[in-house]
Amino acid sequence: MLRVLYFIVSYIFWLLMTLSLEWDRLAAGAVVCLLTTMIFGKTSIQKHKLLQPQRYCWAAYYVFLLLWECLKANLDVAYRVLHPAMPIHPGIVKVRTSLKSDLARTSLANSITMTPGTLSVDVTDDGYLYIHWINVKTQDVEEASQKIVVVFEKILKRIFE
Repeated sequence: MLRVLYFIVSYIFWLLMTLSLEWDRLAAGAVVCLLTTMIFGKTSIQKHKLLQPQRYCWAAYYVFLLLWECLKANLDVAYRVLHPAMPIHPGIVKVRTSLKSDLARTSLANSITMTPGTLSVDVTDDGYLYIHWINVKTQDVEEASQKIVVVFEKILKRIFE
């Protein structure tokens, strides 16, 4: 029954993304959603979490937060690229996350990677991420975590945990 729900939600998302009612796109969406549901249908999301509407509200808020952070990061990277002195100090920093579930950690790592100027390199089982940062401001784990992770982590905790 949970897989049927996954299929329905993913197919609705597909329809919203394509904004088309052409039969070939509808069929392609059905096939892709069916394959995705068959492959990832046994994820570790608990059933009771799917039935909590506040999680969907937080997810919608998270989309806007991610877009805002991406916009700020794009402007920062553009400044660094266009500046004559090219003020960059690249490096890999270690940051800590308090997220427990694999899905939440994966979402955090993907969000960091989608933000220009940062790239998730590794996620460890003990709650650390290694991030390539275009302008390393600190090597301290706590300070780097405050600058990179905390913005996303608070909302992801409300969505996934």
